[in-house]
Amino acid sequence: MTILQIIILAIIQGAAELLPVSSSAHVIVAEKLMGLDPTSPEMTMLLVMLHTGTMFAVILFFWKAWKESFFSSRKVFLNAIKYIAAATILTGITGLALKFLIEKFFMKDIPHAQIEQLFGNMNLISAALATVGVLIMYAGIKDRATVKNERNLNIKESCYIGAVQGICLPFRGFSRSGATISAGLIRGIPRQKIEEFSFALAVVLTPPVIIREVMRLLHDQQSTSMASLTQMFMPSLLGMVFSFLAGLMALKWLSSWLEKGRWSLFGIYCLAASATVFLLHQNGV
Repeated sequence: MTILQIIILAIIQGAAELLPVSSSAHVIVAEKLMGLDPTSPEMTMLLVMLHTGTMFAVILFFWKAWKESFFSSRKVFLNAIKYIAAATILTGITGLALKFLIEKFFMKDIPHAQIEQLFGNMNLISAALATVGVLIMYAGIKDRATVKNERNLNIKESCYIGAVQGICLPFRGFSRSGATISAGLIRGIPRQKIEEFSFALAVVLTPPVIIREVMRLLHDQQSTSMASLTQMFMPSLLGMVFSFLAGLMALKWLSSWLEKGRWSLFGIYCLAASATVFLLHQNGV
């Protein structure tokens, strides 16, 4: 993997991870176009570092707003912990339930089936992009027609958002931020509140994802020496820096369009991306 390829993947991951357009779909397509193997230890190391970069971008971008929303008082802080914990638990329950159903019923004819085997399926990615695109467009239209009342989330809405996030986990192309923010807009939650809550959930969810990728990397170390892993680290560190910078720019873009009522435009992009992925697959990509 060349330095140019690392920078390209870092920018794609950093921007698409935080925009409501699905980073996994974009990264998978980019890897296929560049002839890279997403299952190699080199790519696993890079993915870990890119996720780390975008997580730091989210923390830096939202820290001031989170201090006001989540840390203004002891009561507010405890409520925030309760709502984020409830949403995360619902995410885990929903995601694991879907994983079990898909592996045991829809993949029952595949020996030792694992849901990761579907992650590179371009037709499924295309369908997921189209689905979230429609959801984003509907949420944008409904949001513009809703009278804005400043209020906070309640526990029921937090669980609802967490369950929606769980639905996203097994499906590459189904944007986490796109689905959770759209779900909040449909429920009438103020734009800024649902944006802050959605990305707070992302920060909670990212470390387990990173740990899982690190465990996969260590498992592959049977055929990869420690020296090779060390050689992979420095290029991946460069990727982390670029994903961090791309993530910051993406968050500014997302917040601007969300506050200006342009949320539906991200849905249009997802539909166009869905069509592009489908056509690429038909042409053998």
